[in-house]
Amino acid sequence: MDERFEFLIGFLTAWAWQALGKVPHPVSGKVEQNLDTARRIIDVLEMIAAKTTGNLAREEDRLLKQALADLKLNYVDEHRRAQHPQDSHGQDDAGSEEKTERPS
Repeated sequence: MDERFEFLIGFLTAWAWQALGKVPHPVSGKVEQNLDTARRIIDVLEMIAAKTTGNLAREEDRLLKQALADLKLNYVDEHRRAQHPQDSHGQDDAGSEEKTERPS
């Protein structure tokens, strides 16, 4: 895997996790959510996926697709919570616990 590609995807993914409010800012230590920024980063990753179709090594393709899948699921969850704050107590409509992917 090209280290530069891995760095780029890792950098954008880490920034998206911060924007989703899932991890603290590395300098301030504060958890701050900015869903507009998170959506833009996801859009950039989708653009990279579209522009590199057929040109990535298997590991690079897997890295990019997994990052996008995890970020999209978490974006939808956080967007829903922002739209319905009264429902953000860790339960879905059926009363079972939600499973939100967290960065490793």
